[in-house]
Amino acid sequence: MDQKVRYEIEFPINSSPQLLYQYISTPSGLAEWFADDVNSRGEFFTFIWDDTQEKARLASKKSGEKVKFRWVDDKNKDTEYFFELHILEDELTKDVSLLVVDFAEKNEVAEASQLWENQISDLKHLIGSV
Repeated sequence: MDQKVRYEIEFPINSSPQLLYQYISTPSGLAEWFADDVNSRGEFFTFIWDDTQEKARLASKKSGEKVKFRWVDDKNKDTEYFFELHILEDELTKDVSLLVVDFAEKNEVAEASQLWENQISDLKHLIGSV
């Protein structure tokens, strides 16, 4: 398997950081736009898409600001890969954006970025930010 590369994408979102945080940090919020379903048990979150399940550990969070999920293997051991969602707010304009940090294989970064664009588009529709 090729080594994955880190990439970042920033999406402007018309929302309060507090509202946005609910959608990026809770299983019910994530299930509305990120995956078909999301279950959590303690610090572990199971993301379900069609017939696929991926498990991640909530590695860190800062209320109203960011969450970081680290993918785990079948034995719940951390892998080297994670995804992070940062809520950024411009101090002067109060414009809010969501910074996504993720990993993909080099030849799949464009495809992975497109997937995030589609998911963030769903999130924007959900919170009325279109």
